[in-house]
Amino acid sequence: MKSFLTRSIFTLSLFLTVTAAHAAMSRGFNQLLDAVVRIDVREVAFEAGSKRLASSIGSGVILSDEGLILTNAHVASPRAVEISVTLASLERVSAKLVGWDHWTDLALLRIDLAEVKRRKLKFDHADFGDSDKLFPGQTVFAVGTPHGLTRTVTRGIISNNNRYFEDRSGVNGYETGAFNTWLQTDAAINPGNSGGPLVTEDGRVVGINARGYVGADNLGFAIPANVARRVTAELVKSGVVTRSYLGIIPGALQDLEGFYSLSSNTGMLVNGVDAGSPAARAGLRGGDIVLAINGTKVDGRFEEQLPAIQNLVASLPVGTTVKLAVKRGAELRDFTVQTEKLESRVGEEWVFEKWGLSVRKVSRAYARENQLNDTTGVLVIGVQPGFPADVAGLSRGDIIVKINQQAVSSLAAMKNVHEAFAAKPAPVLVEVQRNRQVSLYVLKP
Repeated sequence: MKSFLTRSIFTLSLFLTVTAAHAAMSRGFNQLLDAVVRIDVREVAFEAGSKRLASSIGSGVILSDEGLILTNAHVASPRAVEISVTLASLERVSAKLVGWDHWTDLALLRIDLAEVKRRKLKFDHADFGDSDKLFPGQTVFAVGTPHGLTRTVTRGIISNNNRYFEDRSGVNGYETGAFNTWLQTDAAINPGNSGGPLVTEDGRVVGINARGYVGADNLGFAIPANVARRVTAELVKSGVVTRSYLGIIPGALQDLEGFYSLSSNTGMLVNGVDAGSPAARAGLRGGDIVLAINGTKVDGRFEEQLPAIQNLVASLPVGTTVKLAVKRGAELRDFTVQTEKLESRVGEEWVFEKWGLSVRKVSRAYARENQLNDTTGVLVIGVQPGFPADVAGLSRGDIIVKINQQAVSSLAAMKNVHEAFAAKPAPVLVEVQRNRQVSLYVLKP
């Protein structure tokens, strides 16, 4: 009898514990659902020599009582002219961009709290989980607004918790994926899910859904929460994430160790070095093997290990002196390199409507990538048929280096000439670099 009572008490205790745990998980998941929002964005696009407004839908998750919302950089960017957020209550409020980081495809918004207070609206916020503890096969849920269907939940598993891919034009032409690996999941992710949370059963945010694999089923990718947490803190602080740059293009060493007389799991291959970069000026070159960075040994045998190595440098303050232990052939050498600020190859864009011309400022990264002498000039990214730029013969890919014999050092200078043209039309002489040759064109009223 005593044994039966003991077993009964144990069973009841276990039942109550499981029930309480399930109730806590349900509360956590419901809180999460109340923190997921739909994001509608109208942004400016400079295409084909004209300016137009484009609309898009994405998802996001509220992270604080201050109304901070985390989403994808490709959902909300500095080009946005209007952002509205639909809360769990289905009420819509306005929001503004706090910060943007295309390198991790993350953006931070803030709800207009004055509007929320005036309209007596309410919202909840979610909490981050630890993405480093995720394992393949673990159940997760993707929450968002696929195809405009708000607060949709799909169920799946973590297919891979350390997936590598770098997309050099994944965020409106901007680079992404160089400094982190990704979570792969088979939870359904469709257009509109971007920026929504990937969560565990207790409602903890372990990732930010970013994209599905085009042409495949059940292949979705999310930015790990631990990456998102660090980026969010930087965006709250300064609106941008400042990173260091050396100019080394890394490569995996798998199957190459024998050719370099290296033991396995030793070093990172230098696939190439950006022209004019700190690494190039220090004397590094393609084929070198980086063995250690500031005394820390590196292991770049597999592609999945490269983002952490790149992030090791990127996380240093700009201007830091970095010591590299390098193997070149049979020789061991030490190099001292000072980091520069990391920049995108995509510069500021603008459209000159009277000329029918859309351009992008030549960035330092673009100049190095294309072996240009300096950052003078703007890249032509679009020409409107029938307008002066088209009639003159300008075309996409041209680099305008001078206007009326004055070097184009900034977009501001070019805007001044355009304003003068709009006020009092007169021919404009444009000097263009095309295929390493210089040509002259006249923009006529």
